[in-house]
Amino acid sequence: MQPMTAGETSGYLRHHTRLAGRSDTLFSDDAAAFIHHTARGYPRAVGRLAVAALLATYATHKTIADETAARAAAAEVSDQ
Repeated sequence: MQPMTAGETSGYLRHHTRLAGRSDTLFSDDAAAFIHHTARGYPRAVGRLAVAALLATYATHKTIADETAARAAAAEVSDQ
């Protein structure tokens, strides 16, 4: 399987957000770009980082995952 492009990664995040019943934006553009870069576009890695970024966002009482949350997610996922 070929990795996704940055645009496909953003679409993937939006699609899974909608599947979860949310229509609002949960990932900032810089978070989506960081997740794409870190996951190298591979869907499973994108998913793992996205979930960890949402947890980091919740822990800081924010409503949108930003690059700071994505970086915290990358550090968390790399420790596992």
